Amino acid sequence: MITSAAFMAVMLVGVPIGLCLCLAGIVYILASGNPLLFQTYPLQMFGGVDSYGLIAIPLFILIGEIMNGGGITRRIVDLAMAFVGSVRGGLAYVNVLANMFVSSILGSATAQVAIMAQIMVPEMEKQGYDKTFAAGLTAYGGMLGPIIPPSVMFVVYSVLAQVSVSDMLIAGILPGILLTGLFFVAIAAMGFVYNYPRAERQTLRQRVATVLNAAPTLAIPVVIVGSILGGLANATESAAVGAVAAALVGRYWTKQFSFSRLPEMMLRAGVYSAIVLFLVAAAAVFSWILIYGKVPQETAAWIQTVAKDPVSFMLLTNVILLVIGTVIDGVPGLIMTVPILLPIATEVYGIDPRHFGVVVVINLVLGLLSPPVGLCFFVAAAVTGAKPGKMFLVTMPFFGVACILLVLLSLYPFLSLALLK
Repeated sequence: MITSAAFMAVMLVGVPIGLCLCLAGIVYILASGNPLLFQTYPLQMFGGVDSYGLIAIPLFILIGEIMNGGGITRRIVDLAMAFVGSVRGGLAYVNVLANMFVSSILGSATAQVAIMAQIMVPEMEKQGYDKTFAAGLTAYGGMLGPIIPPSVMFVVYSVLAQVSVSDMLIAGILPGILLTGLFFVAIAAMGFVYNYPRAERQTLRQRVATVLNAAPTLAIPVVIVGSILGGLANATESAAVGAVAAALVGRYWTKQFSFSRLPEMMLRAGVYSAIVLFLVAAAAVFSWILIYGKVPQETAAWIQTVAKDPVSFMLLTNVILLVIGTVIDGVPGLIMTVPILLPIATEVYGIDPRHFGVVVVINLVLGLLSPPVGLCFFVAAAVTGAKPGKMFLVTMPFFGVACILLVLLSLYPFLSLALLK
């Protein structure tokens, strides 16, 4: 009780979540009257980040930096435009499709929203779309970033759950494609109601020229995802190869990337990676405290009185995680919930930890698009000047179809496990 109160107090005054978790561990040890636990404290932190799989995080972030600096994103948008730009609501489809392609390279929702909002929102405004809708749609497109591989959140979950990073990345492919399809359905329905404009129709020659111009940029996701699916490389190795591929495409094809900018990009990737890895180290301490205090066992006993079978447990988990995701960012949300809920899911209800990880990540990412925090909306607002609250209201159908995906995943686990051997 004292530990919980201390944790909430320091979090409410604005202390970063990683420090909150570490301070909560110190308070728990002091309250337990067992100072010998302090000897184990640093070992728990070190053990949390002593994982080969975590090397993939800075590499995936570096890929995003190179891609943004190499003009690769613009080529991907042009490629999507060649396929679906001329249908009713074409630019809305292009927004989602381009986000799907970009998410197979970036792996971070907020970074993806910041990049894509600069490109897509002005373009959609020129064609007559409402700026608030364009910004909100871009924010939902960014939701695909942590679901379609590569994904920083899946890497962190893999370490917390002690499952294969490659398996987690593969498990996100089908749900990501399905969510893209559901977004298309929502756009089609809204297009008939609001009479969305059509973009200028391209000739066959223009489309072929665009595809040929942008095709080499697709080598990056093909290298990353293909090497994992084909068993040629694990997640960390594929991230390293993907970074090299992004640098080569940016330097020799788009010709907008310079190797002299690499140190600056590596520094930014290192800073962001350090933040994530400190959270993982703090999570190890937090998990240790929870297990020592028998919190998972007590939580399991309560949940079993409410959820009688795996499906009802998954539906209850969706509600809990969605609420948590509205006030806590993605990676910290993982760190706080996985140590408690995962043992219950696997040991009590026999749920595959990889499937459970997909559901957890999608819920927490959807929380980034829900009030009161809605971080992705605030990122889109900072770039475009649209109002975050209004963004949520005009894009409610996309929230609805994302919830439909979560229900489908809860009922049919094969949707995330089908590609796994």
